[in-house]
Amino acid sequence: MPHFGLMDEQEMGPEEGPLLRARLHIRSGRRRLRQGKTAAAVATLADALNSAFRWYLAAAERRRQLQVQDGENLNDDRTLHRILVRSGVLDGSFDYDAFDRDLERALEGEETGIDGEKMMADLESLMLQLGVMPLDEEALPPENPETY
Repeated sequence: MPHFGLMDEQEMGPEEGPLLRARLHIRSGRRRLRQGKTAAAVATLADALNSAFRWYLAAAERRRQLQVQDGENLNDDRTLHRILVRSGVLDGSFDYDAFDRDLERALEGEETGIDGEKMMADLESLMLQLGVMPLDEEALPPENPETY
């Protein structure tokens, strides 16, 4: 994973750790897309999304603004995405279902038809809305060339 050796997520805490992990995975996902490693890029970006969601929930002041209905599982990314849209944090332009389908296809080794550029643009828009981006890549630890 892109964050191995670059951070100690447990030591950083529930906000700083997931935020840095999300940013490292965004950077790595971009690179992997440029390299044509679509399946690895999609999996990396899915981890970035999950980390961004965990970061968002880690702060009580952000969590209090969410319109959570009885029985909704905040540990489920699809549900959390829906809650964030309902709460006005996200504008709803990110198609979570399409992203999830692309992830499933990528994990099954079927990369044909996955539009990496659109996926990256859509994910970056979501990350901007969450507050994970913009990110200063120069402020991130340098990439480890041994990561995939």
